Amino acid sequence: MAVTEASLLRQCPLLLPQNRSKTVYEGFISAQGRDFHLRIVLPEDLQLKNARLLCSWQLRTILSGYHRIVQQRMQHSPDLMSFMMELKMLLEVALKNRQELYALPPPPQFYSSLIEEIGTLGWDKLVYADTCFSTIKLKAEDASGREHLITLKLKAKYPAESPDYFVDFPVPFCASWTPQSSLISIYSQFLAAIESLKAFWDVMDEIDEKTWVLEPEKPPRSATARRIALGNNVSINIEVDPRHPTMLPECFFLGADHVVKPLGIKLSRNIHLWDPENSVLQNLKDVLEIDFPARAILEKSDFTMDCGICYAYQLDGTIPDQVCDNSQCGQPFHQICLYEWLRGLLTSRQSFNIIFGECPYCSKPITLKMSGRKH
Repeated sequence: MAVTEASLLRQCPLLLPQNRSKTVYEGFISAQGRDFHLRIVLPEDLQLKNARLLCSWQLRTILSGYHRIVQQRMQHSPDLMSFMMELKMLLEVALKNRQELYALPPPPQFYSSLIEEIGTLGWDKLVYADTCFSTIKLKAEDASGREHLITLKLKAKYPAESPDYFVDFPVPFCASWTPQSSLISIYSQFLAAIESLKAFWDVMDEIDEKTWVLEPEKPPRSATARRIALGNNVSINIEVDPRHPTMLPECFFLGADHVVKPLGIKLSRNIHLWDPENSVLQNLKDVLEIDFPARAILEKSDFTMDCGICYAYQLDGTIPDQVCDNSQCGQPFHQICLYEWLRGLLTSRQSFNIIFGECPYCSKPITLKMSGRKH
C-alpha cells in the first residue's frame, strides 16, 4: 500500500488525501501544462468501482463525450494510481482533439498564395489535396519514367513555418527552408534528390524485373535489400548502398550448407572480378558463375516450398529461411517454427544462440543459429 501511495504522489503530486482513512482525495490533475481541479470520494473498502468522481466545470466540459470511458476505467482499474494514469492519458487525448477542433483556420492569404504556387508548379503535378489544403501530394517523374510522390503537411503559419514532408527514399531527405521558401523550392529539391538516386533505382528495378525476388514481396522505393532465388530452397540476400549502388553489396546466402558453401567460395575467389561499370546483376552472375532463374521461363512456385512445420509459405511476413543440410532432404523451415520444434525435443541442446537437434523430416542432425533478423 505504501508503495502505491508513493507512486500516486509521484505521478499526481497535486492530488492529496483529505482524511486519515484516505477515502477522499482532492487536488489537481495536470495535462499539457494546465491544472484541472477534481475530487475523488472512495468507499470504505477503497474499491474504485463504487467511487465518485467530482470534476470542475472546466474538466467536465473537456471530458464531455468521454463519460462512458471514464466510468469503464473506474470499474476496471485495480487502484487509484492506475485510474489516475488512465484519466491523465484520456485528458491528453481530449485536449488534443479539442485543440484540433477549435484551431483557428489559416488566413485567406494562405490559400491564395498556395493556389498561386501550385499554378506556377503546374496543376498536373498535384495528386491529392484535402479540403483544407493542409495536406497535399505532389508527383514527379525521374529520367527512367518512374513516378515518385512527396506528401506535404502545411501548417497554419506557412510559409513562415516549414511544412512536414514525407518521401519514399532509401536515404533521408532533408530540404532547406526559409520563410521566403515555397512549394517550388521544396519541389526542386525533391527533383534533385530523385535524380541523385536514379542509378540506385535502376539497379533495383533490373533485379526486380529479371530475377525472382522472394523478399520483400512488394518492395517500396526505400527498400535497399533483396532476397533473390538462386534455385530450389537456396537464395542470396543483398543489401545495396544507395549512394554507391554499383559497388559490391553486402551478401549472405540462405540454404543448406552443402549448397551455399560453394557459392561463398566462388564469391571470395572471384571478388576481384567485380566491375562497378557493370550492373549489380551482371556482376553477381560473373562472380558467382551462375545464371539466375529467369522469370520468363520459371514460376515462383518452381523454387519455393512451404515450411515443413507450419505448412505455410508466409508467416508474419517472413518466408522459410532454414534448410535441412541433408542433400536427400533439403526441407525448408521458418526460423521461428524450427526453433519452437527443436526447443520441444528432449534430445536437443543449446549453446548460446545455437540449437542442435534433429530434422523433423529426416531425423538427421540439424543446426539452427538464432538471429534477431527473423525472430
